[in-house]
Amino acid sequence: MLDIRRLRENPEDVAQALLKKGYSFDSESFKALDAQRKEADVSSQSLQADKKKASKKVGQLIGQGMSVDEAKAEVAKELEAIDEKLGVEVEKARAIQEQINDLLMSIPNIPDESVPQGKDEDDNVEVRVWGEPTQLSFEPKDHVDLGAAIGELNFELAAKITGSRFAVMQGQIARMHRALIQLMLDTHTDEHGYSETYVPFMVNADSLKGTGQLPKFEEDLFKIPFNDTHYYLIPTAEVPVTNIARDEIIDEKELPVMMACHTPCFRSEAGSYGRDTRGMIRQHQFEKVELVQLVKPEDSDAALESLTGHAEAILQKLELPYRVVKLCGGDLGFSAAMTYDLEVWLPGQQKYREISSCSNFRDYQARRMQARWRNAETGKPELLNTLNGSGLAVGRTLVAVMENYQQEDGRIKVPDALKRYMNNLEFIG
Repeated sequence: MLDIRRLRENPEDVAQALLKKGYSFDSESFKALDAQRKEADVSSQSLQADKKKASKKVGQLIGQGMSVDEAKAEVAKELEAIDEKLGVEVEKARAIQEQINDLLMSIPNIPDESVPQGKDEDDNVEVRVWGEPTQLSFEPKDHVDLGAAIGELNFELAAKITGSRFAVMQGQIARMHRALIQLMLDTHTDEHGYSETYVPFMVNADSLKGTGQLPKFEEDLFKIPFNDTHYYLIPTAEVPVTNIARDEIIDEKELPVMMACHTPCFRSEAGSYGRDTRGMIRQHQFEKVELVQLVKPEDSDAALESLTGHAEAILQKLELPYRVVKLCGGDLGFSAAMTYDLEVWLPGQQKYREISSCSNFRDYQARRMQARWRNAETGKPELLNTLNGSGLAVGRTLVAVMENYQQEDGRIKVPDALKRYMNNLEFIG
């Protein structure tokens, strides 16, 4: 969440900055609500002071001629009246503070100054391109038709078992999917310095609040009742991995913390409205290798560039053409201050499609989670900066390999980077 001090000191500036995300922050309503909170706090403090004064009156009243019992009864009556008023003011202050907390949880992160203006993905800015779009000497097929011809990628079978937006992979396609995961993990741990991390695939509500999925995006989540509470299936490993730092203070010498984690991800796709219903581009269950970094604030800009480069390295190893785009304000995620998307070329669609988002959240998530580091110079805890990115989305990477490495006879060439994970197989299909 945003720093409430910043909201109090410069509400109009915050409102102006949030317009880049298309978010309308009512600064006047916030100031009025905060003034009510302050008034209730001042009133409570004044009544507390009155209560202390009243409790000292027993001796004064006795000195004025009252009996001990009469003095105590008189003071008790006054204290009761003060307590009644105090209870009203304390409850009023609590209710107003709860409104402020709810408001803070609903306000998105402020976009970085470098984030371009724009309403949607059409206004994103291309930063760089790697490789040339694959040119085939025949009419390219998409991954759905390629998988059906090979007989190892089956959406109808998944629909029978579960429903729409699921897939069954078998044989060499399943093996290639697994090989991609291993390539990603090996690269990020052995070459980029990430620590492999394993986490639960279900989380509690506090974890989702910490990274910003709750309360705003509950409809996108799969919620599981359990005893007297409930869990949520993770939409991304970002949630459990980043929450490792929740309510923790990390020594400066341990920074940066860099974690790589492979998990399934579960999304209801409530807001997709029929988009990408064909194939594996947008599914309810998919796999990702997620990269998470926890860094000092002064290191977060450089960390975003390095993390994005780590995700790019997988595409380069697989020799898949891609481009990097910087998201405009209107396409930027709720919790993100800045995001680069990696978009891989898909011959079957003749377009670039997102395969990774790499984001810097500054201290927005850390403030929600109270994730901190101890400054060695001051000895005091300070908020971390959090970053994450897909390194990569495994299903979409499989789609890209299938489509870019397809042969005219329907076979798929195995990229050199995957051969050691696939018993040096040359082709599948």
